[in-house]
Amino acid sequence: MATAIAVARDAGAILRDRYGKDHEVRFKGPVDLVTEADAAAEALIAERLRAAFPSHELLGEEGARGTSDSPYRWIVDPLDGTTNFAHSMPHFAVSIGLEHEGKPLAGVVYDPLRDELFSAERGKGAHLNGEPIRVSSTETLLQSMLATGFSYDLSHRPGQAAAWLAFLTQVRSTRQTGSAALNLCYVATGRLDGYWERGIAPWDVAAGALIATEAGGTVTDFEGGAFHADDREIVASNGKIHTAMLEVLSENAPRPQVEAGDAAG
Repeated sequence: MATAIAVARDAGAILRDRYGKDHEVRFKGPVDLVTEADAAAEALIAERLRAAFPSHELLGEEGARGTSDSPYRWIVDPLDGTTNFAHSMPHFAVSIGLEHEGKPLAGVVYDPLRDELFSAERGKGAHLNGEPIRVSSTETLLQSMLATGFSYDLSHRPGQAAAWLAFLTQVRSTRQTGSAALNLCYVATGRLDGYWERGIAPWDVAAGALIATEAGGTVTDFEGGAFHADDREIVASNGKIHTAMLEVLSENAPRPQVEAGDAAG
């Protein structure tokens, strides 16, 4: 945990230093972009993790990889919220998760502009800048504020919009923030009551899902089954509204025939 926190803070310093400046932008798809800051932050994280844990597997969004025969896997998003970052929207984070035999073990999400560091270890609770955090006590959908995101695959967006519209008429408010990692951390600290998304990648949610769980939240797939970072879908809530969220999704979020494209910021 100490290594993950230090690495996240140092990668965040790279993002903070480059925020609001001109960027080198390339496209991985029609609306899926990456900047030089993503690459620089991931290079730092990968170098530090490889040095500290040379036998561990590594999965980074921008291509960083490590050994593949270890029970430990680091899952890294050096800049979750790249679209926000590229547009100088101040909402993005570094996300570093660690699994052991496929189960979440530790997670760190660092927002460098707000200097907010969310962290969790399995069985030890969740924290924000070292202080314990808990999910909200909101009892109903009508009292809730939810968040989601939309796929980089434009063909999936109409179906995702149907779920958005269904929630829109049953909740206090909905948000599309552009950062899956921070959405999960905001559920953990009670700023959001719930979050759903399909089309996400492991690096978007590996750390945040554990943080939300350790803060007392419920995290599942769209059918209410066990969450796995590689499944490309997630529903997270304070637990009290989880069944109601799943009911809305079962009626308004049919599974696409082909999953393609990561979640868009």
